[in-house]
Amino acid sequence: MTAPIRVLLVDDHAVMRAGFRMILDAEPDISIVGEAATGLEAVAAASTLRPDVICMDVQMPDLDGLEATRRIVADPAVRSAVVIVTTFDRDDYLFQALEAGASGFLLKNAGPEQLVEAVRVAAAGDALLAPAVTRRVIERFARGADAPTPPAGASGAAEASGTTGAAGAPRPAPDARVSRALASTDPVPGPGVRVELTERESEVLRLLADARSNVEIAAALYIGEATVKTHVSNVLQKLGVRDRVAAVVYAHRHGLA
Repeated sequence: MTAPIRVLLVDDHAVMRAGFRMILDAEPDISIVGEAATGLEAVAAASTLRPDVICMDVQMPDLDGLEATRRIVADPAVRSAVVIVTTFDRDDYLFQALEAGASGFLLKNAGPEQLVEAVRVAAAGDALLAPAVTRRVIERFARGADAPTPPAGASGAAEASGTTGAAGAPRPAPDARVSRALASTDPVPGPGVRVELTERESEVLRLLADARSNVEIAAALYIGEATVKTHVSNVLQKLGVRDRVAAVVYAHRHGLA
């Protein structure tokens, strides 16, 4: 029997952690191994517990979730995948999360099935963006457009909430963050490069580009979730990319979205 996915919950609101625990504990393949209420607690717990996946809030006391993610990902002894789970639908948070090495970005208004899917996808070594941000941001990546700038006053708010560097230095501009984040991923075949996919794989890729989860793809195509995972794996292998985000970029570049 496969060992359950070990999850650490990080949020400064106990009620939110309790809600996540209730959702994830109901899944037979997921086990909650610990909780933390601050970024510093998260870093310490990650080092001690070595969870498979960390569900990480952004705005917290002591150390924000983005800096906590950087420290966790930078620790070679900790191989946890981090999924940022936040209330704030802000591009600057998304870009910083990507640069920090997060494996997913989910909004707290997502459904329970999306939280479960995000944990499973991250545990499998893939990346997942919330549907609400995928369409808006990935299209900009795919077309090579400049990164969207944060909302007016966002940089000041970020500094106030502790999203400057550990030493207080301001973060690089959003476009620089995005460039570095994308540079850290596998190359995506350019517009002139065509990859031969089966009809079913093409359908799966189109649905991925529409920000559908595996559960939603399975329902749309009337196939099992395990079959969807196989198709997604085949698509990534044929495209020569590491994760779903890069696959979506390919779909947009080639007019499949």
